[in-house]
Amino acid sequence: MKLSEELIYRGFKAETTIENPEDLDNRTSKKFYWGADPSADSLTIGNLAALMMCACFVRHGYQPYLLVGGATGQIGDPKENGERELKPLDEVEHNKKCIKKQIERIMLGAGDAAWGTPSRASARMGEDAAAGPAREITVVDNLDWFKDMKYLDFLREVGKAFSMTQLLDRQFVQNRIGEGGSGISYAEFSYTLIQGYDFLHLFREHGIDLQLCGADQYGNCTSGIHLIKRLEDAKADVWSTPLIIDPVSGKKFGKSEGNAVWLAAEDNGEGNYTSIFDFYQFWLNQPDEAVENLLKIYTFCDKEAIDSIMVQHSEAPEKRIAQKALAHGVTEIVHGRENAEAIENLTEMLFSRDTNFAEFSEDEIMEFAKFLPTTKKGSMLVDALSEKGLAESKKKAREYISQGAITINGVKVKDDIELKQVAIIKKGKNKFLVVK
Repeated sequence: MKLSEELIYRGFKAETTIENPEDLDNRTSKKFYWGADPSADSLTIGNLAALMMCACFVRHGYQPYLLVGGATGQIGDPKENGERELKPLDEVEHNKKCIKKQIERIMLGAGDAAWGTPSRASARMGEDAAAGPAREITVVDNLDWFKDMKYLDFLREVGKAFSMTQLLDRQFVQNRIGEGGSGISYAEFSYTLIQGYDFLHLFREHGIDLQLCGADQYGNCTSGIHLIKRLEDAKADVWSTPLIIDPVSGKKFGKSEGNAVWLAAEDNGEGNYTSIFDFYQFWLNQPDEAVENLLKIYTFCDKEAIDSIMVQHSEAPEKRIAQKALAHGVTEIVHGRENAEAIENLTEMLFSRDTNFAEFSEDEIMEFAKFLPTTKKGSMLVDALSEKGLAESKKKAREYISQGAITINGVKVKDDIELKQVAIIKKGKNKFLVVK
C-alpha cells in the first residue's frame, strides 16, 4: 500500500494544499514537521492520532521533525470562545520537557512497525514499507529561534508580509470579534504569525516544505505557506488529519472538551495522567461501531490484519476480539509491550468469572498494585473508597457498602471496616483498589 493509499485508508486526510494525494508518493523532498504546544504536561490520545499519522509518513521514507512549542506555548493557541490564561514560564518549561519525552518515547519506542519493520502487534506491513528509514527523529523547540529575535525585526519581516484583511478573515478571529464574541488580545491575534514563522524557519534551516497538523490547525499552518511563498518564492504544503470524535460523547478526543485520556501513566505534577489500567480499559470498552476505524487510526495493523480481526469479531462479537486487539495495540505503542501484556493478563484475571479473589497471594496482589490505584493498610474502607475515586463522597461510599456493591477479596462487606491486610477491593463490575 502506497503512502497516499494508506493515509486515505486510515482516515488521515482532511484539508490539504495537495490536490492529488499521490504526489506524496513521489515527492522529491521527504521531510515534514508536526508541532505541539506545551499547554499541559502530557499529550492526549487526540495528539496520539496525529503522531500515528506522522508514523505513517515515516514508514514510507519521510524524515520527521517534531516541534515542541516553547515560544507558542507562552502565548497559547487561540480558542474559539475566549482568551486563554497565560501560563507561568516555569510551567511552560516543565510541560515542554514532559511532552518532549513522550514524543521521543512514542516515536522511537513504538515498535518496529512505526519504522517499517513488522512487530508482533502490527501483524504485517506492506512490502513497499518494509525497508523504512533509520530510527532517527529531530525534536526542535521554537523558543530556540524566537528567544533572541527582536520585535522590530519580526514586524519588518513577518508582520509586513500579512495584510490585516487577510488576518481578520480567519474564522477564529471572526468568532471572537463578531457580535457576541469575547474579543481577542493582540497576543493571541498574533499567534498565527508566530506559527507561520516556524514553518519559514524550518524551511530555511532544514529544507522542510511539508507540515502535518490536525484539522483545527490548518488555518494557522497556511500562514507558513504564505510566508514561504512571499519571502522565499517557494512552494510548501500542509496536510491535515480530521479531529477524532469520541463515538459515545460526540466530543473530540482532547483536553479542551474535559474528556481527556492522557498518555502519561503517572502524575507529572498537574494531575494530567491516565493509569495504564484505565488507558487499556478505555480502548477495551469502545463500541462495536467505532472499533474498526479506531484500529486503523491507533494501531499499526495493516488492512489485511484489520479485515481478519473484524471477520473474527463479527463471528463472535461477545468475545470482543476487535476491542482486545485495539486495546493491546494502543497500549503497546504508548506504554510498551511488557506493560500491554501485563495489563492484558491482569484484565483477564480481574474480569474472569472463574477468578476467586480469595486465592490470590499477597505477592500476586502486590503485582496488581503496579497498575491499580492503591490505599494503605490502616485506612477505613469509607475513607479509601471516597479518596481513591471509587465513590463520589463518603455518603455514597456508605450507600455502596450497604447495597452490597463492595467486596474485599471477593467477599461482600456490609460495614465500614479498617483495612488491615493486603487485599483487592472491588466496586461493582470494573472498579478496583489494592490495599497494601
